Amino acid sequence: MIRPTDLVGAAMRALRANPMRSALTALGVIIGVSSVVAMVALGAGAQARVESSISSLGSNLLIVVPGAQRGAGGVRGAAGGWDALTLGDAEAIERDVANISAVAPVQNANGQMVANGLNWNTRVMGVTPAYFIARDLAVENGRELDETDVSQARRVILLGPTVAENLFPNMDPVGQTVRLNGGTYDVIGVLETKGQSGFQDQDDMALAPLTTVKRRIAGRRGRGDSISQISIKAASEDVIPLVEADVIDLLRVRHRTNGDDDDFTVQNLASITDAMKNATQTFTLLLAAIAGVSLLVGGIGIMNIMLVSVTERTREIGLRKALGARRGDILNQFGLEAIALSVAGGAIGLVVGFLGAWAITGAMDLPLVLNVETPIYAIVFSGLVGVTFGAYPAWRAARLDPIEALRRE
Repeated sequence: MIRPTDLVGAAMRALRANPMRSALTALGVIIGVSSVVAMVALGAGAQARVESSISSLGSNLLIVVPGAQRGAGGVRGAAGGWDALTLGDAEAIERDVANISAVAPVQNANGQMVANGLNWNTRVMGVTPAYFIARDLAVENGRELDETDVSQARRVILLGPTVAENLFPNMDPVGQTVRLNGGTYDVIGVLETKGQSGFQDQDDMALAPLTTVKRRIAGRRGRGDSISQISIKAASEDVIPLVEADVIDLLRVRHRTNGDDDDFTVQNLASITDAMKNATQTFTLLLAAIAGVSLLVGGIGIMNIMLVSVTERTREIGLRKALGARRGDILNQFGLEAIALSVAGGAIGLVVGFLGAWAITGAMDLPLVLNVETPIYAIVFSGLVGVTFGAYPAWRAARLDPIEALRRE
């Protein structure tokens, strides 16, 4: 009886006898595994970037923005283009909706800042102290806004890191002044960096008291108590759907709408995150499936080469059978050769795929996300390719008649 170690040794010697053929046979598996590993890592990196970008806006966050105003003839205007939200809406939400940690009314504006002989155009947002809680904002240098700043409409401002770098390079902005829309404002702080969110630089902004922005920067457009949006921080992730439903119901009562003619929109960032994650996962699976076609091609290559090998080694097979080798021994030997080629190709492809993922994500400025299961899946799947596509050549070899095999040249 032939020992398993003898079968493994015979299979390895057969592969080493034709190193170039073995390498070319495994090449298809190498390309297939490396492509799948790189595409999965690329998709995971893109998904991580999406999650990071949205989570940087704030956790458990709902944003209420003006909806589309119905005009003459049933024509609706652009979303957010009408002063539908008011300070009273924000106060009502804070008073009447449960499971809320913070409610922050916001007035948006734009302005050209001038300071230190430099100028920079940026977003200026009028906020209250609750905005720092709702959006998970922190101050890197200086202080936050307080209630006195808002109640007295003080001319104070906090700068995002991008604005601070462009107006006050190589110096501390805190304690300096900036000119904005004809007024002078004291810089009381610099915000911590938040990075990019999609195509928007979250650090390219400035925060000032809500009352200051409404009176001095945004101008007198629209109603005097109108605001641009309301940021709502839910007490926990579990209650976000409940808070969203309560906010919608409350605003429909206040605005006298019934759902078909709402003049506001509640944006649920958790739902947006889930939708983008699902889209990214689908895209990743599509890329992996396309890359997996090369694994199929690699498996077919293994089968073809093994069939050629069976033909070339017909006399060897006949001699082994004449010396007592059973069909199962021949089957196992050729099967082991196919599996060895696939597993070796899978291991090399795994390394190449990781290096490719590192290079691609680095070039695209994406985080490199590698799952612990990936190496296991790569080796197991490549082994299955060897078993599947090596089965027929091994069966052909085991079925050869020893007398007929010995007669062949």
